[in-house]
Amino acid sequence: MTASDVRPSAVPVADVQIGDLVRPELRGQEPYGAPQLDVPVRLNTNENPYPPDPATSAAVARAVAGAAADLHRYPDREATRLRTALAGHLTADTGVPLDARQVWAANGSNEVVQQLLQAFGGPGRLLLSYGPTYPMYPEYARNTGTAWRCEPRDERYGVDPARLVDDLVTHRPAVVVLASPNNPTGTALPLSTVTAALEAAPGLVVVDEAYAEFRRGGVPSAVELLDGHPRLVVVRTLSKAFAGAGARIGYLAADPAVVDALRVVRLPYHLSALTQAAGCALLAHRTEQLRTVDALRRGRDDLVAWLRARGWTVPDSDANFVLVGPFDDARAVWDRLVARGVLVREIGGPERLRVSIGTPDEMAAFRAAFAAVTSAGAP
Repeated sequence: MTASDVRPSAVPVADVQIGDLVRPELRGQEPYGAPQLDVPVRLNTNENPYPPDPATSAAVARAVAGAAADLHRYPDREATRLRTALAGHLTADTGVPLDARQVWAANGSNEVVQQLLQAFGGPGRLLLSYGPTYPMYPEYARNTGTAWRCEPRDERYGVDPARLVDDLVTHRPAVVVLASPNNPTGTALPLSTVTAALEAAPGLVVVDEAYAEFRRGGVPSAVELLDGHPRLVVVRTLSKAFAGAGARIGYLAADPAVVDALRVVRLPYHLSALTQAAGCALLAHRTEQLRTVDALRRGRDDLVAWLRARGWTVPDSDANFVLVGPFDDARAVWDRLVARGVLVREIGGPERLRVSIGTPDEMAAFRAAFAAVTSAGAP
């Protein structure tokens, strides 16, 4: 038997192009990512503008150096020490006692959510969310063969509980993801909305709290609902408030059964020894790392007041960014800001821009540039 006897008639092998081999849903797609431009003021990726303090940086360096001495060995594949430290932070932040069995960690919250869909999504299953929201959600769905459906948020960028329940009953998603605070709007959901989802959803209810440490006083965390709700998953990260974007550590809190499902789909030794060491050092200096949060909250609230005083529409934000608009041409405003050395994000629709909160000097530069390019006020 020859190859021609078993190969179906098609394009000759010698003429096959790489593009022909790529999965159809990936053809022509561009990789996700915010622009990385060399400008003086970068306010487009919701990073913490303050680097770790010297004591924390030194502690991270020592921890990584210690881990480097054993690089010939594989890391702890369960990341138990890191998960224990993450549970301790969540307990301190929310008052809810947690332990390592209820926490899972991966390379950024991106990998955490993708692992959730690897375990609970897939062909024949649906991921439901409400937009505008984080644009990686449909990519997680696409990459795992999960169907994606995005319903609109209300006029205040919230999610109406009655509409949510109706959608859950009608579409029966395997996973519903609710970002709170939501990116790019900054809006947080009341726990009553999450509870409504838990009572109606046939599958997982995932609350993405990547920006939770920036929430205003009195705004609760969905972690408070974990007890008695085994299908609830709360996702967080060390990239934002902890100023650990370069470490790539995301995590979740959930019922141990959810964690066990993720242990099945994770790659072997998915968190390097260096990553685990850096994360433990950051968490050991939790107080120092979170010192900048209050300053960023004040900067956010000051910017919201400044923009509203000039006639712009800005939703209430519980994150370290604000969404501003509407513009006749958001792209033109973005271009003019870049020309003045200020980079913000085009996201949330063609009429709006998202602005991350920077240092006082960076915010002063943004205000000056924004006032100049918009003639100071809303149209």
